[in-house]
Amino acid sequence: MKNKIRRQSCSRKQRREQKVPLRDAEMGDRPQCPPVKTAQQPDPVCCSALAGQPACCVPIKEKRAAGPTPDADVLEKLRRGYERLQLSSSTSLLRKHLTRELFDRLKVKMTQHGSSLLDVVQSGFQHYDSNVGVYAPDADAYSVFSQLFDPIIAEYHGFGPTDVHPPLDWGNPGTLQDLDPENKYIRSTRVRCGRSIAGYPFNPMMTKELYKQMEKEASEVLSQLDGVHAGKYETLRGMNPRYQKQLINDHYLFKEGDRFLIAAKSCEHWPIGRGIFMNEDKTFLVWVGEEDHLRIISMQMGGHLGEVYKRMVDGVNKIGRKLSFVRHPRLGFLTFCPTNLGTTVRASVMIRLPIIGRDMAQLEALAERYNLQVRGSEGEHTASADGSYDISNKRRLGITEFQAVHEMYSGLREMIYLEELRSQL
Repeated sequence: MKNKIRRQSCSRKQRREQKVPLRDAEMGDRPQCPPVKTAQQPDPVCCSALAGQPACCVPIKEKRAAGPTPDADVLEKLRRGYERLQLSSSTSLLRKHLTRELFDRLKVKMTQHGSSLLDVVQSGFQHYDSNVGVYAPDADAYSVFSQLFDPIIAEYHGFGPTDVHPPLDWGNPGTLQDLDPENKYIRSTRVRCGRSIAGYPFNPMMTKELYKQMEKEASEVLSQLDGVHAGKYETLRGMNPRYQKQLINDHYLFKEGDRFLIAAKSCEHWPIGRGIFMNEDKTFLVWVGEEDHLRIISMQMGGHLGEVYKRMVDGVNKIGRKLSFVRHPRLGFLTFCPTNLGTTVRASVMIRLPIIGRDMAQLEALAERYNLQVRGSEGEHTASADGSYDISNKRRLGITEFQAVHEMYSGLREMIYLEELRSQL
């Protein structure tokens, strides 16, 4: 049975008495780390939202070994799912790394939120065409099921089990200039990051009440944003269907998850607890309750990456002064999907490259030098009829936020240079 988790609303004194983790504003009173893992001390989760602030690391729970075990129904579903996966032609990282020995070891474990191995692997068990096949039902899962997550993360990110993600470093956004001042190539620029709010599990373990509570907490903080970030929060519950469809078509609003996310129980209780915050100019958005608790997005037309990045950085910092985000001492910021850890930053542009884009192999080789991903009209590794491509950074884990964005900045600058050069031949 899944344990129901309730967040406590209590005074600072009561929090100390009940050993409830304090918020960022109160963390100065707590002892600081680096975290140390011992037999008595499980992996801690560090909550620190702002650069330059030491992480306050709080143990998830002091005694993990005496926790509950999955019931017979869950164990039977795991057994059947594992056997079918092994008989399938799946090439997922789940199938590759979940050996029989490891399966037998992990199937009896549960996190402090009541998540089992089934909550981690259920999407990969249903969809054999998954590339990865696993999701984290709560922050604790990355520690409890680390023997499965670590090799998958190592293969996907090139981030080994002893590697440590660097501290938060936004860098200087002002050094990132407009890549296309004449608006000849870049149509639009977007930078986003994901954040998980401390104290809540991830989507599969969220109840209706937790979704409502999380949305209320997030929307109250968002409604207090000022300056260029000031705007309005709108919940999906009761939203006019035509207005909702228009926001989706205009690429402002998310829609319900794909079959992989649905199988991972990411869309339970939809649309409860989901909504969108938009500033007046629709250049700063926050998605609440989509794949992650928060997706914080900055966007605008044209190619001024520095402006877009700075708006996101400032927005994240403002929100982080009121909300505590979950940050792992080794993996950085934690989210639902293990492909989006560390910085969680994705910077992307829609760019027209009609000349160098004719040779996809050459364009992808150039992108690879800067750790970029190229998507054509039909997705990754496909050409585009009009030479338009979505180009984004691939690396998120093991580098700083600024390094992730700067890699894309450097790669795009060279692509535009080559496009200009060949247009003059």
